Amino acid sequence: MTKSDLVSEGEVSAARQAFAKKTVAVIGYGNQGRAHSLNLRDSGVSVRIGSQADSRGFAHAKEDGFFPLSAPSAASEADLVIVALPDTLHAKLIPPLLDSMRPSATIGFLHGFSVHFGFVSLPKDRGAVLLAPKGPGTALRQRYLDGMGIPALFAAAESTNAAAAELLAIGWADAIGCTRAGVVRTTFAAEAETDLFGEQAVLCGGLMGLIRAAYETLVEAGYPPLVAYMECAHEVKQIADLVCDHGLDGMLGAISPTARFGAVDAAPRIVDDALRERLKAMLGSVQDGSFAKRLALETAAGWPKTSALRREVHASGIESAGRDVRALLPWLRMPQGSSH
Repeated sequence: MTKSDLVSEGEVSAARQAFAKKTVAVIGYGNQGRAHSLNLRDSGVSVRIGSQADSRGFAHAKEDGFFPLSAPSAASEADLVIVALPDTLHAKLIPPLLDSMRPSATIGFLHGFSVHFGFVSLPKDRGAVLLAPKGPGTALRQRYLDGMGIPALFAAAESTNAAAAELLAIGWADAIGCTRAGVVRTTFAAEAETDLFGEQAVLCGGLMGLIRAAYETLVEAGYPPLVAYMECAHEVKQIADLVCDHGLDGMLGAISPTARFGAVDAAPRIVDDALRERLKAMLGSVQDGSFAKRLALETAAGWPKTSALRREVHASGIESAGRDVRALLPWLRMPQGSSH
């Protein structure tokens, strides 16, 4: 990353002025939608919520002091319309949303998936931007309340009013706290492809698969499930926190010499040429669109494979051991909202 990739202080200042007195509609009030909405409102932005009246999001928005509207009604009043809905719903819901928006309004996405892979077609005269905070909505909200922010990726699609849309996007990033950390300029394609690959290879597919395989290896060898869980799952967060806060080199410097030697000795045998080839194949399936097609088929079928995995994990020995370990953690037993 170079300095040119980062949104500059001058750009933030200009965007802050352009964003002043704008109205924003947030369509969807889930994990990300709620965080964006509350942060925007606390920054003095006029926010409209679009949500179905029979949804949990509608009820939660009312509890938070909003007066939710239908998605088209909320969008019709806004200068920036943020789509905080699952990617799999975009193809059906975005066309009527675009029809209800003002001609000068900009549409904002939290991920590049639906645009990059062609599930949504945007007219060339429609400003379209991407802002992807690199963390869950709960972290985005808490960092804002703490006077900080989390980094985000940002992109503007080609359009006849891309410059004005870009200013709105940077203003959006500023109002939710991301400019307190850093906003990195990218493209819809790069965000979508790296996000999908990272989820498969490391964050969800790889991490979950490695945890389960290591746990099962220990249990099958006769070690107690709670001991196996603590070693193979519970301690992951402590190492991940070291990596996030200090990098890989900082993590290696913070662990014991024995653990450090384990990394030196084991990593080449786990991450071998065969694994690297599988990673390249995963990336290839993202780049050529075949992963997106498989996801579309799973969605259309009602998520059978995904639901089967949830049921399997819920009934598994590792989840039972995990519940027992989590019951030992004092901070998880504290009432919500308590400090420690």
